[in-house]
Amino acid sequence: MNRILLGATWAFFALLAYLLIADIALYWVALPAPGNIGFVLTFTAFSLLHGGLKLGAKRVALFFALTVVISYIMEEVGVRTGLIFGPYHYSDMLGPKLSNVPLLIPLGWFMMIYPSWVVAQALLSGVNVHRPLGMVALALLAALTMTGWDMVMDPPMIAHGNWIWEQGGPYFGVPLHNYFGWVLNTFLIYLAFDLVDRALTKRNGPIYRFGGVVAALPVVIYTLFSVEYVVPGRLAPLILIAVYTMVLPGVLALTRLVLPQEKF
Repeated sequence: MNRILLGATWAFFALLAYLLIADIALYWVALPAPGNIGFVLTFTAFSLLHGGLKLGAKRVALFFALTVVISYIMEEVGVRTGLIFGPYHYSDMLGPKLSNVPLLIPLGWFMMIYPSWVVAQALLSGVNVHRPLGMVALALLAALTMTGWDMVMDPPMIAHGNWIWEQGGPYFGVPLHNYFGWVLNTFLIYLAFDLVDRALTKRNGPIYRFGGVVAALPVVIYTLFSVEYVVPGRLAPLILIAVYTMVLPGVLALTRLVLPQEKF
């Protein structure tokens, strides 16, 4: 079973890497790609497969379920009230909706939440994250890592009409309120997973143990994704922002994984 899961993880990693490279190369050449819906489904599948490999089927299913439920509730409340992310609504470009939220959106949250969490785990390797302060630190760092991702993802997505900010905002048309909402939503999901997983499994140790190349695959994907935002054709301010919000944490996380750590 593990061999099949490992093979599937590598296969989806290769497919996802190709899709990211296709996006990076778009400035020079158009390569076949499935569009937003196919990309989100591929990325979500990779996150689920890798999570199943490293966490086990039950734990990654818990992580996925909590992400889908919490993010859907937050999105639905957000669209209806404007209180969480600011006033916005979704267009029809992301497929069918459940009430006001495209079904693809909760999947999109998980596709981003999992690799951002692995990046944060790598950055905090050596830190005792199963103590209360460590749990909070991991949840907060992972939430900030993912929100930094949205800072460079949101402007081009709204430029293509995927969602609409009804009153605009000072950050490339996005209200600053949105990013506080991202930190809140992701922090709640990460903390909820840690607490529920701890209660159900009676775990008293790290959530995730790094080891080998396979463990680093989500960090590689995150870092490769960051390259998409620093290629020609992007707005110069967004390129600079991407360097500090995505490229930097991605490279630091890879460095932590690749270079030997010495104890003082």
